[in-house]
Amino acid sequence: MFCQAARRCSRPVATTLRLARPKRSYASTAGPMFDWEDPLATKTLLTEEELAISETAERYCQERMLPRVLQAYRDEHYDAAILTEMGELGLLGANLEGYGCAGVSTVASGLITRAVERVDSGYRSGMSVQSSLVMGGIHAFGSTEQKERFLPSMAQGKMLGCFGLTEPNHGSDPGSMEATARPHPSKSGYVLLSGAKTWITNSPIADVLMVWAKMQETGKIRGFLVERKNCPTGTLETPPIKNKNGLRASITGMIQLDDCPVPLANMFPDVEGLSGPFTCLNSARMGIAFGVMGALEDCLARARTYALERRQFKNNPIAKYQLVQKKLSDAATDASYGVLAAIQVSRLKDEGKATPEMISLIKRQNCDRALVNARTLQEIFGGNAVSDEYAIGRHVANLFVTQTYEGQSDIHSLILGRAITGIQAFV
Repeated sequence: MFCQAARRCSRPVATTLRLARPKRSYASTAGPMFDWEDPLATKTLLTEEELAISETAERYCQERMLPRVLQAYRDEHYDAAILTEMGELGLLGANLEGYGCAGVSTVASGLITRAVERVDSGYRSGMSVQSSLVMGGIHAFGSTEQKERFLPSMAQGKMLGCFGLTEPNHGSDPGSMEATARPHPSKSGYVLLSGAKTWITNSPIADVLMVWAKMQETGKIRGFLVERKNCPTGTLETPPIKNKNGLRASITGMIQLDDCPVPLANMFPDVEGLSGPFTCLNSARMGIAFGVMGALEDCLARARTYALERRQFKNNPIAKYQLVQKKLSDAATDASYGVLAAIQVSRLKDEGKATPEMISLIKRQNCDRALVNARTLQEIFGGNAVSDEYAIGRHVANLFVTQTYEGQSDIHSLILGRAITGIQAFV
């Protein structure tokens, strides 16, 4: 069965999602059975369409992405074809309406990120930047011409995007950004962008770069869509950042602009200030809140399997011992609570009832608990955790980054503290 939203999609997503397996039954002749993979039966909260999308995304991720992630992580290599593959399945910008996007629920979009991050946070980062930050930003703030020019190709993964906000000297303080846009001295209808952005996922391979800069004349922050193909030599450089400790399966770089000419037609027409980039970030944070739960669930599954197979002390499986069982129980509890919270806020978002503070709460909590539990589950593997063959160390390294980017955990605590007390602690 397929829902109306997916039928509206003009791409193969509709036929693809029909491949989903039937909904799992939670009942038995003896009554409901506990499912360690879904302790609180969150699947019962999902629609048939959401289940179908989730299972299609899981199948793609496990069958096509998982086999290549280990070598990609070792080589620090990102295969841009992944975004094209996701586009073919309708997974990019899935919660956006029109322009070749599927128009599914925020929950369904979150379930996609959960499936992707179950394989690797870097793969989810690449997808989130494309879908939530860039496509979402264009969909929310772009002119009709900008939407029609960029979104269909981006939804297919044929045009790749990146989001340029963070600067070398201003990570958690984007209001102090130094990137500027000044009127072109000789070309009417153009501005010249100058400045640097750093830790930008996808920047070395991006075709369109969403860059936020201050207008030199007014000091107002505006968003610009920089098309690489139209940038004269020497005005745009996007060098990669190599030798990372985490997110090695994604590509990260800088954006260096030196009087790069951009037509005013590529500037978002109405939004100004930080409301634009923060709106994009809130959408991406929703995906992160779901995604990190996928990473934690994979850590839990791998630790459980290892504990059942590894035998110590009179040939007992180490799963028999209390400390191991507590680690597994803590992880399962936090994962199930985190998924429930993400579903709740997503439902509220689709109803227009979610607040930015709600999103900060689940982004912060889910990232924090995913990292804490992944580090603890790592102990179950003993010395074997050092080997990348067991994957747990890769997840731990990645989850440290997810706790840090798109609002470091402490920053989100200050956002919540301001909401609770009414007192601003940033300055």
